[in-house]
Amino acid sequence: MSFLQQKSKIIDWMKKNLFGSWINAIITCLFAIIIIFIAKAVLKFIFVTAKWDVIPANLKILMVGQYTASEVWRVWLSLSVAVFLLGVLWGVKRGVIKTVSFTIVAIFAIILLLPFTSIATKIWAAVQILLTFAGFWMGNKFSFVKRYHLAGWLISVPVILILLNGVGNMKDVNSNLWGGFLLTVLIAVVDIVFSFPLGILLALGRRSKLVVVRWFSIIYIEVIRGVPLITVLFAAQLLLPLFLGNGLELNNVLRVMIGFTLFNAAYVAETVRGGMQIIPQGQYEAAQALGLNYVQRMTFVIMPQALRSVVPALVGSVIEVFKDTSLVAIVSLMDLLGIAKRVVANPQFLGRQMEVFLFVAAIFFVICTVMSKISKHMEISSSYGKN
Repeated sequence: MSFLQQKSKIIDWMKKNLFGSWINAIITCLFAIIIIFIAKAVLKFIFVTAKWDVIPANLKILMVGQYTASEVWRVWLSLSVAVFLLGVLWGVKRGVIKTVSFTIVAIFAIILLLPFTSIATKIWAAVQILLTFAGFWMGNKFSFVKRYHLAGWLISVPVILILLNGVGNMKDVNSNLWGGFLLTVLIAVVDIVFSFPLGILLALGRRSKLVVVRWFSIIYIEVIRGVPLITVLFAAQLLLPLFLGNGLELNNVLRVMIGFTLFNAAYVAETVRGGMQIIPQGQYEAAQALGLNYVQRMTFVIMPQALRSVVPALVGSVIEVFKDTSLVAIVSLMDLLGIAKRVVANPQFLGRQMEVFLFVAAIFFVICTVMSKISKHMEISSSYGKN
């Protein structure tokens, strides 16, 4: 399509949708004036009025909280593992992962070009970019990587947690010092990884013919869904040590992760159960006629169709979990938003609330938008029967 054809198409669309009648024309003009005034004020604040020096001055604490400065390399190393695996996934799956990978590369490129970042940070940012493309090359080149890349993701979660906390001769970094964006991402990732399979088991349990299993699942789901997340977090902080006794002690971060996982699993279970209910009865009967047992029917026939039908709801739950991590401030942990509140409370940066909260909002917006794009791509792919 030529430029003139595109221009003509845009003009025709505007005439039909924005200026189709005199009422539409008046409404369009009014909203255009309002948007111009808002955009002018916002752009003036961002590029003229705002004092963005508060961000570079507190960038370290916003990203990793009070994590020991001399051990921040472990955070970068953990990030390198995740970025490399993302590159491998890009080489194996392509599709929307390409967009996600380029977004990650663009973010690190910006970090690399920012004048106020340290030399060490620039080096690490360059390493992340190289690892992304190295992972893509391996995922695209070697067939064995395609078979085992999912196992790499599963193994990476405990490896990263151990690396951040310290093992062997490494200096132990108490998890209570973890904070900022690091804590936000860790809680969200652990919750998503473990609540998803637990939610599937609960959904299957609620439809089980075993009375004990079915009623246990029903009671668990209804009780958890009937109380707010804050209550679950307080219970995880106060009651878990009582159940575990004196022989085993869990730190605050691990308790919060358990609380988030148990809470989100109940919602995942109901979402998956809803997906299973829309599967025609004929699918169950056909799978049974083929001689498949219960596990095989659920694994290969029912569950793939059920999960495909509830992709938007599941991704919406993931986005909600990521945003709900800000509630950990109630149990004395400092996530990204909690650290931002501490920064603006510093007398040195009084009156900088807008700059700090805009920075935090931009981070949440970028990540949630990327997850929404992934959801849309998965929904379109599943509708055509693609992987």
